[in-house]
Amino acid sequence: MSQNQATDDATQGADRAPSAGAYSAAGVTISGLHKSFGDNEVLKGIDMEVAPGEVVCLIGASGSGKSTLLRCVNRLENPNAGTITVGEHEATHPDVNLDAMRRQIGMVFQQFNLFPHLSVLENCTITPRRVLGQSKAESEAEAMAQLDTVGLKHLSDRRPDQLSGGQQQRVAIARALTMKPQLMLFDEPTSALDPETVGDVLASMRKLAEAGMTMLVVTHEMGFAREVADRVVFMDQGLVVEEGPATDVIGNPQQPRTQDFLRRVLNPLAE
Repeated sequence: MSQNQATDDATQGADRAPSAGAYSAAGVTISGLHKSFGDNEVLKGIDMEVAPGEVVCLIGASGSGKSTLLRCVNRLENPNAGTITVGEHEATHPDVNLDAMRRQIGMVFQQFNLFPHLSVLENCTITPRRVLGQSKAESEAEAMAQLDTVGLKHLSDRRPDQLSGGQQQRVAIARALTMKPQLMLFDEPTSALDPETVGDVLASMRKLAEAGMTMLVVTHEMGFAREVADRVVFMDQGLVVEEGPATDVIGNPQQPRTQDFLRRVLNPLAE
């Protein structure tokens, strides 16, 4: 099965209908965001709104600033200028309580970052117990519920090296959900996976979207973006070039740079 086929299989089905109240959702407001690494200005004044419960997919070529934008939202990178607000927290305020803010945010990276010496269940309970102060019983009950959400409850006693890449990424999603986040950030979560496992991960993400989770997703999976995103943002060279509903941005892009990018992605063999 090709990667495109796996993506399409994972995103076919009924129209998205979020379940109100399934998740406590936080919105994001980004204003005038700049970020440089030395002389390289990666973000050049980003303005963006993500409403509570909205799914926004960031697309664009490698090096366009998408991942840096995501890392700034979680303050894994410190912006040079601009403001970011996540829910009730102004993430860029000098006195922000970063620990409290980050408890609202779950982040899933390209690599799974699971503890290799711990079981799936232990990977999902260690942070709630240490950070939230949950009891062993409470954390295990929540972890099993989230593993069930991603279809891996039956593998809770396995170690990461006994799982496929796609299964490990779904564990990483479940682990993030055990912290009861109000916002999920996904940084190309399928880029390190075999094509046959991509669909399972995208299906888990689609399930979160249908339940009303606020999601900001960096992805090259155009099928997922087309079917699941409320809005698609195309970035190039640190700027937002075009944004709007997926049917418009992917199906009928207006900007020449967006058109060129999508032509190369959707028809890589075309001249």
